[in-house]
Order: sequence, then C-alpha cells, then structure tokens
Amino acid sequence: MHERLIRYLWLCAGWLALTAGFVGVFLPLLPTVPFVLLAAYCFARGSRRWEQWLLDHPRLGPIVHDWRAHHAIPRRAKQVAIAMMTTSSVMAWWGLPARVGWIPGACCLVVAIWLWRLPTRDKDSPA
Repeated sequence: MHERLIRYLWLCAGWLALTAGFVGVFLPLLPTVPFVLLAAYCFARGSRRWEQWLLDHPRLGPIVHDWRAHHAIPRRAKQVAIAMMTTSSVMAWWGLPARVGWIPGACCLVVAIWLWRLPTRDKDSPA
C-alpha cells in the first residue's frame, strides 16, 4: 500500500509539472523545458507507461532524450526561453502595481541564470 501511494504521488507530481510546462507555452513567465524534464523524472518513478508516452511524444520526447543522453539543453531553447521570460517580465513590470511588479522579473532572472549555466548542446555538436 505504501509503495502504491508513493507511485501515485510521483504520477501526480509528473502531471503537475507537465501542466505547468504546458501553461508555460502560453505564459512566458513559466519556462516549459525544466517542467518537462521534471515531469519525465517524476513519471520515471511513478508510471513507466506515462514515462514512455512522454518519451514518444513528437515535441517533448526529444527534449527528454537529449537531456538524458547529454545533460544539456539546446542553445536555441535557452535563447527563446530567456527572451520570452524577459518580455513577459517587462510586461508584468508595466502591468502590475509598483510594489509587486519586480517579483516576476526577479524570479525569471533566477531561472534564466540557472538555465544559462546548464550545459549547452548545439545541434551540430557530436554525441
């Protein structure tokens, strides 16, 4: 019973991460790639079936495969993520009250630094 509960919690965490990643496609304050990688990690512990579904997904699967094989993120993905976070942070700064307008930018800055420090994989670089 205990093991089953743990697997269920991992599965729920995976779906929560994948949902956050999906929202990040439309809301640039949330970067998609880290949430997809987190979902893969959780699914690997909670459900082989959902892990395989994610690995076989035409858009999300290559991100996970690349991370698992090389522990690197494509340079273009980093650039797009940081550009989107910057754009949305500026929009939030403009649209939110001054006392809280800086918070999205600060959070995105932390994520951008973390993301940029991860190893970079160019499409042309060897395996």
